[in-house]
Amino acid sequence: MTSSYDLVAIGGGAGGLSAVRTARWAGKSAALITDGEPGGDCTFTGCVPSKALIAKARQGASFADAIAHINTSISTIAANEDMATLRHEGIDVYDGRGRLAGANSIVVGADTLTADKIVLATGASAFVPPIPGLSDVDYLTNEDVFTQSDAPESLGVLGGGAIGCEMAQAFARLGVNVVLFEALDRVLAREEPEASAVVAAALTAAGVDVRVGQRVEEVRATNDNGGCELTTADGATVAVARLLVAVGRTAHTDGLGLDVAGVAMGERGTIATDDRLRTNIDNIYAVGDVTGKLPFTHAADEMGRLAVGNAFRKGLRGKFSSTWIPWTTFTDPEVAHIGMTEAEAASAGGRVAYLPFDELDRAITEERTEGFIKLIAGPKRITRRAFGGEVIGATIVGPRAGEMINEIALAMRTRMFTGRLGQTVHSYPTWGMAIPQAAGQFFFEVGGRTARPAKA
Repeated sequence: MTSSYDLVAIGGGAGGLSAVRTARWAGKSAALITDGEPGGDCTFTGCVPSKALIAKARQGASFADAIAHINTSISTIAANEDMATLRHEGIDVYDGRGRLAGANSIVVGADTLTADKIVLATGASAFVPPIPGLSDVDYLTNEDVFTQSDAPESLGVLGGGAIGCEMAQAFARLGVNVVLFEALDRVLAREEPEASAVVAAALTAAGVDVRVGQRVEEVRATNDNGGCELTTADGATVAVARLLVAVGRTAHTDGLGLDVAGVAMGERGTIATDDRLRTNIDNIYAVGDVTGKLPFTHAADEMGRLAVGNAFRKGLRGKFSSTWIPWTTFTDPEVAHIGMTEAEAASAGGRVAYLPFDELDRAITEERTEGFIKLIAGPKRITRRAFGGEVIGATIVGPRAGEMINEIALAMRTRMFTGRLGQTVHSYPTWGMAIPQAAGQFFFEVGGRTARPAKA
């Protein structure tokens, strides 16, 4: 059977959902091809289950209660984007793996779809490093770690990035003995060093054995139930009941038919796009994790809307920029980031305001003074440093960091003068009071602190 549409999206995650819903808003016919329930990794194996697990671990719940809460959370959120809901919105949904048969043609099962515009949103999956012996182990990834019925006695975690740190802390709080291995010299290596130090201390306090600068060189299976022994570069060995692999993501492009349509590949197996998310084939766009740009659900959602806006020249359109998109690592405390780090801002004429939370009244009352805010401002194009210039980056570490960073995101998206953040009256005593306290340092001394030049 052959059907024709204005737009077809391959992939039912955030990027694909955003694309087809934007197309319908623009009055276009749209179809979604998905080889699983709509929602993708975020709903079923990523954001939703991980945050549900973290919440229950923080509350001191049992492992069984945590798993039950995960399942309830998934079913509740998935109901807002299931196939019936999408079809009610006027979107045709095809269940299966889509494959390009040309620049305007897609095959899914026995059906052939033609489309004026195509959006590739096939996402990514866990990268499994080529460590000797790892393939012989029944290891876990984000795709199956949330389906465990019983807590393992011990858990090894490969990778000290966001997923590794979140899961290490959550499982430790649920009573599991956790050992985390990070080959680099600190966890959360893409964040500010001060943030890495706070999170490492929090992991240790939760009972996690944090081993940074220790590359796992070999893995040996010790039973058929996922047990294994890990050997590091210095010869140390650690035995664990289960192993979680969380060392990165790899784009889903196998079997997509990119070669048939002539779509060019980018670095590390991603799909190459320009800054308007168009591939080298004019009518084919790519969004989300498969592009390798920013591996976050909210980034994929933004890309989906931008790609369709650019494709049909209606609604939100323009260039995709990661500059204005924040992200949060949901450890306790949270680590939220947007824009440049201090080291990156040094060559851009950045200045840094820093406020440790032992000087923030709300943090003192909550007895949560381990965090901080680092606000980075740079010169605006015409007015330069007048009114404090503009915010070019920020890192916040604290219990509400993920909420606080959104105010900074708005300031950056609107190219707001930094001074406006200092002028804005915030309710007292709130965590958000840290923002005007930090912003004020660009103009005068606040609590004995003033802004300083960024250091590389």
